[in-house]
Amino acid sequence: MTVLLVDDDVDFCQVLARSLRRHQLDVLLAHNGRDALCHAADSCERIILDLNLGGENGLKLLPDLKAHYSRSQILVLTGYASIATAVESVKLGAMQYLSKPASVDDILAAFSQREPDPDLPIADRPVSVRRLGWEHVQRILLEHNGNVSSTARALGMHRRTLQRMLAKHPPPVAQALSGRGAPPRPGEAEDGVE
Repeated sequence: MTVLLVDDDVDFCQVLARSLRRHQLDVLLAHNGRDALCHAADSCERIILDLNLGGENGLKLLPDLKAHYSRSQILVLTGYASIATAVESVKLGAMQYLSKPASVDDILAAFSQREPDPDLPIADRPVSVRRLGWEHVQRILLEHNGNVSSTARALGMHRRTLQRMLAKHPPPVAQALSGRGAPPRPGEAEDGVE
């Protein structure tokens, strides 16, 4: 079985590819959208796609991947996890969505899970307005490739206000862009604040 790994982080690709090969998988690497679409349409059964591909948005690449590799399963693996991007990814054809860091076992399990498990518990409380706002900021920051000035303009706020907000409570997208860590796991500071 062949996996196409689409991520602009060369080091991450090499580490993940090595781990996938230990599980007897062949791995093709692509570090941008153009390279991802250069392989033969039947060359891979599974695709792992990052949302932030340098100057490219993985969500915009997803429909092209789905069209080119029509028989492939696509998994979005990102350090920019949010409900909005998860929903959009599935709408555009991804079969699963995981946030970084994810183990190889998590990735392989996601590929083997065809349908959502109906027995999985649903959260007891609805998502808070604060969390939705926080995810909106993350989504806009992702759309602007981490550029704080253009994100602030898009949100209609002053750049320094957004900088203070990100410095006080860095969202997963800001952490990933700065290399300071991974997004919070379920149950950890769900609203992005303590």
